[in-house]
Amino acid sequence: MPEPELITIGVLARSSGLTASALRFYADSGVLEPSTVDPTSGYRYYTPAQAERAVLIRRLREMEMPLDRVAEVLAAGAQAASAIIDEHLAHPADRVERARATAAAVRAALAPASGPPPVRLGGAVFTHAVEQVLTATIHEPGLPVLNGVHLEARADGLVLTATDRYRLSTRTLVVELPGGEGWSVTADADGLRLLMPWTRRQHSLAVHPSGGGLRIATDTEARDCRTLAATFPDWRLLLASLPETRTRALIGRDALRRVLEEQPERRVRFRLPAGGAAVTVRSAGAETRSIPAVLTGPAIDIDFDLPSLYPAISTAVGPDVLIDLAAPDLPVVVRSAADGDLTTLVMPLAPDTTVPSTEGNRE
Repeated sequence: MPEPELITIGVLARSSGLTASALRFYADSGVLEPSTVDPTSGYRYYTPAQAERAVLIRRLREMEMPLDRVAEVLAAGAQAASAIIDEHLAHPADRVERARATAAAVRAALAPASGPPPVRLGGAVFTHAVEQVLTATIHEPGLPVLNGVHLEARADGLVLTATDRYRLSTRTLVVELPGGEGWSVTADADGLRLLMPWTRRQHSLAVHPSGGGLRIATDTEARDCRTLAATFPDWRLLLASLPETRTRALIGRDALRRVLEEQPERRVRFRLPAGGAAVTVRSAGAETRSIPAVLTGPAIDIDFDLPSLYPAISTAVGPDVLIDLAAPDLPVVVRSAADGDLTTLVMPLAPDTTVPSTEGNRE
């Protein structure tokens, strides 16, 4: 049993403005580990003092600071930490502009509408989140729900999820839910795509079910998107049923994305050496590329279909991705987080002996 002064991950999430999934990401990344973990239930418990550290992490990640620099700030004294922050903001300068744009996207108060209460969020934030999960939708005859985006308003945020059976992408946004009354709908992906140019231009939006559809409104106009009647797959059960992670890699998002963009073939092989400091990536006929990484667990070689893996990396939240692997033939979980979080499930390919092993070809 936890000590009386410890708090649950849910309490810490509410007090820090982070989602529970984001807190798990930061725990697994080593920057905010729980004070204790119940050996029977696996529940994580924190001290109240860790709430201040969690808030600091959230603010640093809002500036798109990489986790290694976040760790340096947390370990440094006030003067050294300030210098690290100044250095981060000064180079490159576009980080400052993105931070200003994020700060400017303050949600405006909207008049309440009939039906479930709306969630309020910036137009650019909503648009980007929808586009992140749309990559996992597909037109499948007989299964129209696979061309849908499931939106679920909960006390801990707005969760958007899509799956095409080979990929699963779920994005959580930190939003306010008036009255605490939740709701969920599955919106037609094609309808959402058509609305994206409009939602991107709006300063703030109110999103809620209305009249059998999904209504997205500003203070002056509203647009409706068709919803799907079919039951959306239980994606939480799917994630919960995954085997335990054996190998984990923390990699810079942009470095990995650039390497993937350079691959001439769609089948790519990753090698994660035990105790190494880099992941190697190679496709047939190409040179092996090495990417700095923090690796834990046993060595593993694993093959991916580039069109399936690339969206999971390119849409990641923040500057880092955490890749969890259980075996070469089991689904791989790609996680990233800032204030909210994005989790994508990617199916690997069966091993192919025509792709040379990266062993012995490291840079």
